[in-house]
Amino acid sequence: MPQDINDQLALISGASASGKSASLMNLRNQEKVLYLNCEAGKRLPFKNNFKSFTITDPGQVVEALEHAQGNNDYDTIVIDTMTFLMDMFESIHVIDSANTMAAWSRYAQYFKKLMQTYVATSDKSILFLAHTRSDLDDTTMTMRTAVPIKGALQNNGIEAYFSTIVSAKTVPLKTLEKYESNLLNITEQDELLGHKYVFQTQLTKQTVGERIRSPMGMFNQQQTFIDNDAQLLLDHLKAYYA
Repeated sequence: MPQDINDQLALISGASASGKSASLMNLRNQEKVLYLNCEAGKRLPFKNNFKSFTITDPGQVVEALEHAQGNNDYDTIVIDTMTFLMDMFESIHVIDSANTMAAWSRYAQYFKKLMQTYVATSDKSILFLAHTRSDLDDTTMTMRTAVPIKGALQNNGIEAYFSTIVSAKTVPLKTLEKYESNLLNITEQDELLGHKYVFQTQLTKQTVGERIRSPMGMFNQQQTFIDNDAQLLLDHLKAYYA
């Protein structure tokens, strides 16, 4: 029987230019990384040997996941970004539809089937990258940060489909002083800049409005901020679920 959950699954969210794409630089066995570019072929900020494909229709992501399943040519799949993927679905399949109500239903069902049928049962490590948006919650007067999504999917948010969500950020070194762990390495370049690109793995009192999450015990308090390294994240997931 096929597995019904993919432990090697994570969402890397964050604002534009926060280091989401750069975090992929250290992925090992790059020739086995299937990189699905949903952002009009925008180049990654580093040289790589990924097997890259420019997605022009959301159906191609499903085809790619089907092709990779059981295929030893791949061990990691990256979808960059989910935000642009769902915008693409809207542009191609919703806006000019004769029946927009039915089209929005297909929009929601596309995402649900993608996650529940193809991603959940995949035998590959899968990383989704996504942009976030921050809005003021008038009720609590706090900022809420989430991956923007439209239609019925807004109710739960796409984050509900992930057990592990990290947020890519740029953080001043002063803030990082109390977070010392083997997952956070301050380089000479970081010292020169005075800040570091990191993944935030847990909420702090300053970020209670964000949708960062991980299973209990996966990260300790000292690991609230770690290097923005996707391979480091995947290795940590593998060790946790071993």
